[in-house]
Amino acid sequence: MEFYLNWVTSNPLLSAAIQFAILGTFGEIIAYSIQKKKIAVPCTWLQLLGKVIAWAVLGIVIKYGFAGMKGFTQALLDHQLLPVFLGSGFGWAFIVSVLTNIFFGPQMMAFHRLEDNLILGQKGFQGITKAWKTLICFWIPAHTITFLLPADLQIGLASLWSLVLGIIMGATKKN
Repeated sequence: MEFYLNWVTSNPLLSAAIQFAILGTFGEIIAYSIQKKKIAVPCTWLQLLGKVIAWAVLGIVIKYGFAGMKGFTQALLDHQLLPVFLGSGFGWAFIVSVLTNIFFGPQMMAFHRLEDNLILGQKGFQGITKAWKTLICFWIPAHTITFLLPADLQIGLASLWSLVLGIIMGATKKN
């Protein structure tokens, strides 16, 4: 654990990229494998490499997003635009999660869909509404837990949540 903490502290952007590249891509593979009821890759190997890179970029975007949304939340507290009880502990974790998933989440998901469309040669935003619904029913609770952790562990857990959501989506997708 000490090695991991030293690594993410010393390499915040690289560690975010690598964690999301591995766990986000793995989540897609698991979701697709669950749907197919066998181990399978959801695209060509070259496209999969593109997805690894896209997840890495997304990890960096999320790292910046987390920092920015924490600053935004603190600014709202400093200007007395949020109740004081949201300034620490569970209240802090919850409000940062809510604000992150309302103000940052939809655009981040749209960006990720654009990445996927470029990689897969597709157009449109099919399924984006379902993805946005996960902001409320999955990501707000998940990131409330995430923001209860020390800052150096948050990106790691967020990337793990992407794997968990991939499993959930694979298990619940109608063929």
